[in-house]
Amino acid sequence: QVQFVESGGGLVQPGGSLRLSCLASGFNFIAYTMSWYRQAPGKERERVGTITPGSGSTTYADSVKGRFTISRDNAKATLYLQMNSLKPEDTAMYYCKRTNVDGSWGQGTQVTVSS
Repeated sequence: QVQFVESGGGLVQPGGSLRLSCLASGFNFIAYTMSWYRQAPGKERERVGTITPGSGSTTYADSVKGRFTISRDNAKATLYLQMNSLKPEDTAMYYCKRTNVDGSWGQGTQVTVSS
């Protein structure tokens, strides 16, 4: 059974940082491109960024480029999202998932950026 367990969210002031983690199980983690997604209240879910399985090449949404960094630890089947210089508009529920693969989502982790 494929599962994603996201953690690390919380309340942070603008300009602050958070590091999210996503523990994946039930599939061969090292074989898949992985992505972080987010969904703010009343908005559609958007893809924040992606990391390939081999070289670890990354791509990011323009809204987070230069502030967020995706990484992965294949030995631990864990995906990370380092978020710096956080803005109120980064407030959302954050999820990880295999890129372009249908299936269920994890419970997500809430990030709230507010003073």
